[in-house]
Amino acid sequence: MKVLLVKDVKSLGKAGEIKEVKEGYGQNFLIKKGLALRATDEVIHEWEEKEAQRKEQEAKELEQIKEIAKQLESVKLKLVKKLGANGSLYGAVTKDEIAGALKDQEGIEIDKKSIEYGKHALKGTGEHEVDVKLGHGVHAKLIVEIIGE
Repeated sequence: MKVLLVKDVKSLGKAGEIKEVKEGYGQNFLIKKGLALRATDEVIHEWEEKEAQRKEQEAKELEQIKEIAKQLESVKLKLVKKLGANGSLYGAVTKDEIAGALKDQEGIEIDKKSIEYGKHALKGTGEHEVDVKLGHGVHAKLIVEIIGE
C-alpha cells in the first residue's frame, strides 16, 4: 500500500513523502491517526497544490518581514521617562513601552515578545540597541534613545 505522509513519522519519513507500507500498518495506524493519506493520484495532486500555495505564502511573509526589518534599522525611537532625585530612571523601560512607542511614533506594530535587550533591563538614559526577532530567522536592530525629564 502506498501512503502520502501528512506529518513526519519517526523511522518512516518526513511529511510529503510517498512510502510503501504494509496494508495493516498503513490503514490501522498511519491513516487512522491522521499521519498519512492513501496515495492516490488525486491526493498527491491536491497535496502538491497545497504545498505550492504554502510556499508562496511563506515567500510573501518573508518579503514583508524583510521590509519591516529595513524600516526598523533606520528608526531611532525616543522614549521620555521620569528621573529620580539621583538622576536615574524610575524603574526600567519595558518591552511593552518600546512596542507602544514604536506603534505611536513610526506606525510599525510588533509583538512585545519579539523584543530582546539582553540580560540587563534598560535602566539608564542614552542610546540602547535592542534586538527585534521578526520570524523566519530575521532579526533587526532598533536604537532606543531614553531621555530623562
